[in-house]
Amino acid sequence: MPDLRFAGIGMTSARTRDRLVQRLREQGITNLAVLDRIRNVPRHIFVDEALASRAYEDTALPIGFGQTISQPYIVARMTEALLEGGPLFNVLEVGTGCGYQTAVLAPLVQKLYTIERIEPLVQRAKQRIKELGIRNVRFRHGDGSLGWKAHAPYDGILVTAAPLVVPDALLQQLKVGGRLIVPVGPEGQQELVRITRKEQGFHRQSLGPVAFVPLLSGIT
Repeated sequence: MPDLRFAGIGMTSARTRDRLVQRLREQGITNLAVLDRIRNVPRHIFVDEALASRAYEDTALPIGFGQTISQPYIVARMTEALLEGGPLFNVLEVGTGCGYQTAVLAPLVQKLYTIERIEPLVQRAKQRIKELGIRNVRFRHGDGSLGWKAHAPYDGILVTAAPLVVPDALLQQLKVGGRLIVPVGPEGQQELVRITRKEQGFHRQSLGPVAFVPLLSGIT
């Protein structure tokens, strides 16, 4: 990478990242492409400089506006779950946040559309993705619970905040055979689910308990 700050030093160095990847392996992440993205995406540029030394801890960190950057394990788990079942060409991410999940996922799919309700986060994520040279992402400032109908149907949809129930708009924008990864439920009772659209109806699979910020409607 042309910018030396991406490489990191000390607590943001390659050795620190390798230790994180090893922890993720021990927790059950097996997709080598996903592990490679976790190793190579400079997570420290997606958080405030004061938190950079903690960027490769397996923990969520604040990014402002009441939002967080998800812990690396969750990013890896959701990405792996989305990719299981075959290649993805047209993918929607709901909840861009700081852009870290976007940066991990984008090179693993053909086209990625990402939507975020908080406008300053959209601008920040755009800048980071541009700096990393990732060119297959389109951004939108909008209400993620409504999806992005113009580019539907999607092979995959990944949601990074928890609705109480899965928005019908997202289900309808999923193509037959497509996969939706979404945390669902109230605080303290959330589970990560994978929903696959069938010719008739949807198949729902639980991927375990999680903790996310709520998915809110509207824009700011």
